[in-house]
Amino acid sequence: MDQYYTSGQFAKKANVSIRTVRYYDKQSLLKPSGMSEGGYRLYTDSDFAKLQKILSLKYLGFSLDEIRSITINDDDNDYVEESLRLQLNLIRKRIEHLKLVEQTLTETSRLVNENESVDWNKILHLIHITNMERSLVEQYKDAANLSIRIGLHKKYTKNPTGWFQWLYSLMEPLDSKTILELGCGNGELWYTGGHRIPADAKICLSDVSKGMVRDAEERLKTVSGQFSFETFDCRRIPKSEESFDIAVANHVLFYLTSLDAALKEVHRILKPGGVFFCSTYGPDHMKEISQLVKEFDSRIALSEVNLYDVFGLENGEEILKSSFRSVEKRVFQDHLEVRDGGALLEYILSCHGNQQEYLSDRYEEFREFLEKKMEKKGFLHITKQAGAFICIK
Repeated sequence: MDQYYTSGQFAKKANVSIRTVRYYDKQSLLKPSGMSEGGYRLYTDSDFAKLQKILSLKYLGFSLDEIRSITINDDDNDYVEESLRLQLNLIRKRIEHLKLVEQTLTETSRLVNENESVDWNKILHLIHITNMERSLVEQYKDAANLSIRIGLHKKYTKNPTGWFQWLYSLMEPLDSKTILELGCGNGELWYTGGHRIPADAKICLSDVSKGMVRDAEERLKTVSGQFSFETFDCRRIPKSEESFDIAVANHVLFYLTSLDAALKEVHRILKPGGVFFCSTYGPDHMKEISQLVKEFDSRIALSEVNLYDVFGLENGEEILKSSFRSVEKRVFQDHLEVRDGGALLEYILSCHGNQQEYLSDRYEEFREFLEKKMEKKGFLHITKQAGAFICIK
């Protein structure tokens, strides 16, 4: 049975002021788990984990709006482990960053003392190093948002195979293959297929984001395989010609401003007969979510552009044919049955559009709207329309 604490007891146990607890309640960051018959706010032991995350993110430089969106669905225990992993990763990066700031300050101070004059180039370098702090926050947000989106699909998918398992199976067999992944994210593709990775396969994971590459490296520490990790833009791949058997880009190509340049690079680094696996969406993918947000507030757009218009299931084959001698489309059969309004709200907040602008002070209202939509069936049916192209050089 849960242990309940009044606001005062909760604050004392957490070593914070009652004012702080009430402030986070007012900001919809830490709502009480219950109310007593006398109208007193009551908190439980699980609320300490929520408070810890709020204080941790505040210490790391997140705004209240950012913290609110990141912690919106923390009642779901399935996300607790992932949340702690992401926080730990960010803390480690911050420690490394602070050590770098300390080293740069020490070196700059020494040079100033020795020369008795200011080296302005060193000061500029120090400013750049110090400003890296915000990029750490952005990296955390990117990783957290990716984790949220993957988590929703994992939890509510109706296809028992799962997207990453399906994509991995398309590439098999991988024995003795050299493989390059473009836009690796957190390495989920290889984490999912970890038990099947051949010992003689050589896999290079790349991403334009240093933070994502480091997340992938951290995630795959327990996975056996010959991995290397690099940071570069896939429109300029620093690899020699005809050096890979396989290249893979999972939901990446539609983000590129110069798709032709990336395809030329992929073609260049593939061996004759090499295969490029690239995935994308169709126009009906997750369409019910877009319809829901529009119904709630017509001003909301979850994406600035329709990604499938840039590179999608309908136009992808035509785009790829100019670069590869053979292109085959495979469609992944699946849909979601989402049973939790909070999880869906968190997913929507993780998207790249303008939703924060119109939902930041209406989270509870929007959650209730979503849950009301689920009442009839007990879930919301969400269409999935995703697939991959298998391209042979």
